[in-house]
Formats: sequence, C-alpha cells, structure tokens
Amino acid sequence: MKAKKMLIFGVVLSTFSVYAKLNYPIVDTAQIRCYDNQKEIKYPKKNSSFYGQDAQYKGNQPKYRNNNDGTITDLVTGLMWQRDPGSKKSYYDAVKGATKCRTGGYSDWRMPTIKELYSLICFNGKDVDPNSSPSNKNKPFINTKYFKFSYGSGNERIIDSQYATSTIYKGKTMGGNETMFGVNLADGRIKGYPTQSRRNKKYYVMYVRGNKNYGKNNFVFNKNGIVSDKATGLMWAQQDSQKALNWKDALNYAENSNYAGYSDWRLPNAKELQSIVDYNRSLQSTNSPAINPVFKCTVIKDEGGKKNYGFYWSSTTHVNSRGASNGVSICFGEALGFMEDRRSGKGKTLMDVHGAGAQRSDPKSGNASNYPYGHGPQGDVIRIKNYVRLVRGGNSTINTQGPALEKVQNGSSNRSHQQNKNGADSHFNRLDKNNDGKISRSEFDGPAEHFDHMDKNKDGSLSSDELKPPSSNSSRRPRSRRGIK
Repeated sequence: MKAKKMLIFGVVLSTFSVYAKLNYPIVDTAQIRCYDNQKEIKYPKKNSSFYGQDAQYKGNQPKYRNNNDGTITDLVTGLMWQRDPGSKKSYYDAVKGATKCRTGGYSDWRMPTIKELYSLICFNGKDVDPNSSPSNKNKPFINTKYFKFSYGSGNERIIDSQYATSTIYKGKTMGGNETMFGVNLADGRIKGYPTQSRRNKKYYVMYVRGNKNYGKNNFVFNKNGIVSDKATGLMWAQQDSQKALNWKDALNYAENSNYAGYSDWRLPNAKELQSIVDYNRSLQSTNSPAINPVFKCTVIKDEGGKKNYGFYWSSTTHVNSRGASNGVSICFGEALGFMEDRRSGKGKTLMDVHGAGAQRSDPKSGNASNYPYGHGPQGDVIRIKNYVRLVRGGNSTINTQGPALEKVQNGSSNRSHQQNKNGADSHFNRLDKNNDGKISRSEFDGPAEHFDHMDKNKDGSLSSDELKPPSSNSSRRPRSRRGIK
C-alpha cells in the first residue's frame, strides 16, 4: 500500500510540476467551437469579424484523475474533489458537513470558495431550457466522465442543480437576504443564493481539499497602466474600455488594442475574467466595484438612475438549446433585476438580485429596449453593450482550426433572427419555441404579471406587436421603477 501511494504521489508531482510555479493556474473553459451572434461558425481568420474568441486561445486544458476512492484530483489546480455531491443539503448543513466528511479516508475537507468551484465549470455545456425535461440531449457545465451530476427532478425545475460555496456576498440581495455565491452547473452561471430560505432551499455541495492558495490573487502594479497577477501568470490592463460595446465590437477592440505598447491583448475568457473578481468588495459594502482598487472601472448610471458599475464581456459564448446568441459576462457592479420587494410592499422593484461578482449571459447584439422587463423569473437586467478588460500572457496559445461544425438537429438554433424595422423579431423568435407565431404564457420567460400587462387583448398569448416595447422612453419602464429612491 505504501509503495502504491508513493507511485500515485509521483504521478501527481510530475504532472502538477508544470503548474507548480503558479498558485492559481486558470483552467481552460473547454470551449472548442466558435460562434457568431447566433450560431456556430468556422474558426474566423485574423482581422475578420468574430476573431479572438474563447476557442481560438488554448490555455491549460482540463485534466483530472479518478483516484477510485470517491475522489477526483485536478491535475492543473492541485485540488482534490469529491466525485459525488450526494443528496442536496441546506446551506448550513453543507457548511457543517465538511468537518464530518471522510471521503477517501481524508479528514481535511472544506467547503470550496467560489473561485475553487468555478475552476470546474466547462463551457462546452448547453444552458438547458427550464421548461424541458432531463434527456440525453442536455449537456451540463461539468465533466460528467469524472463528476457525478444530476438535473433537478420531481417537483424541482430541471435547472435546480445549484452548487454551494463558502463565499458570502459582501452585501444583501433581493431586499435583504444574506447571500452566498453558488454555481449552477445546469445553466452555467454564478448567482447569489440565500443562505436561509423560507422555502427550505437546498444545494449540492462537493467538498475540496489541497492547494489552499487557489483563488488568491497576487497583483503587482507595473506603473505603466498594467497590472500583473503573479498567482495566475496573467497581465491585465489597469483601465477598462471606458465605452460599452456589443460582443462583436468587444472582440475587435481587444484584438486591435495597442494599450501600453503591447499588441497581443485579447478578450479574456470567462474563467480568466472571473479570476480578478474581488469577492470582499461590493458597491454596498465598500462603495466600489468587486475588483481590487488597483484597477480602474468606469462608473455607470444603472437602470434605476443610480451610480453603479458595469458588466464586462468575456470571449466565451453561452450556448443554449436555441443557439449561441448570448455571451458570458461578469458583473463587477450589482447584478440587478426586477423583483417583488415583499419587505416594502412596493411591488416590482429594481434591486441587486445575484450580487456583484455574479456571472451572467447577455445577448451579443440587438437592442436593450427589447427587454423592458428584464429576463427570467428574477427579471434580470439585460445589457447588450458591456465593458472590456484586456488581458495578455498566461499559458495561452492560438488555435487556428477547430472541429467539424455540429450538425443542426432542427432549424431553431440556426434561425436568422433578423430584426425587422421595429427591432422586435429577435426577441419574439427566441421566445416562440413552437414556431406558431405567438407566445403562450408557458413560453414567456418573465414574471406572470409582466405577461398580463403586455397581453393587451387578453387572449392568453402575445403577438409580435404586443411584445414590442413602447416607443416613448418615458413610458417603456415598468411603473415600479418610478418609486425607486
């Protein structure tokens, strides 16, 4: 047994030595396909549209070892994980369970931080339709060859596969909740979730051990407008783009930048960008964005007219069952949405629903006025134009050719989604899942009261005309916004 352990240790040592100089090596997102604003495309050539996206820059490839004792070793990060999260737990039971865990015979398990857990996310997954049922066609955002994964079942939604972490938000969400950051491996996002819930919300948790320095940045300001992170090996622009751009223009901006005299800048992938989030900072607690103060962030006026900080584009596409129209973004300001404020009784109110440091996905193109009520059950604020934080360096090489294009099973993922002169077709086609020319209540992705408000003729469905936002800026906002102080 002793010789076997020495042999295993030797394998770990030889494999991990490649990354030993870095405490915080960023694992590649595993995205190998390229996309335009709607669908998969062949790898773009340099100086052409959509060049410089995630799949074209190859980083530290995910590499795991099954130890056949209920544990999985990540050979890039040096972290060891439980293979099976087991049954769901309340947040506090999850916290307590770490000290009792003896998987693999180890007694030093801990709750993962949000940065440790996010190291496992794979963006070759597809955001599952909340109204669908589990099937072999769905693909979660984690490597299921090594880790056990389950979609929500029974009375749950299929997307109820949220994984808990030890990272507590330095602020409150949804009107006053203590909030922890978790990763939903069914829909591929970081969100803030309540640590206490009247609905007895439960989460999956995979305990972790090893490399306690993982996720800890070591920034050095080089006095030329560049910030180096010695923990990850990445070099960052101190200043952001200072202008919000759509995804295509963000890629172009990064690829053609000569910031601080360097010409090899790129748009960071989702994991690279998330690595510089400072989860000890927020607008609520430090009156700042969720990033080390050595960086400069553009101040914005949010949808409620208040001071805030923006979302930032990554080069990663957030693929869903209907196509590739969304790109991954990270919220360095508050992750806002329109929610019912039960404490104040004011009805729908713009509030921080998921916390500064959340990871969302936004439409790569279009018009934000097509989403006057936000998106989804939390009314997530939609921004088509986001900011850019340039990155260079790291263990990144250029990929010039990708795999054969995936065969499209139906016409939905490759719809043209061309907008008409009123700019509403893209949003309408996205919601009209059965292509019957109208949107039913079950197809609508916002709160029920928003559907009722828009259903002018009260026929139980929305036409393209009813879905169009009002032309007047003064009337397109939900009434609840007027009450925001």
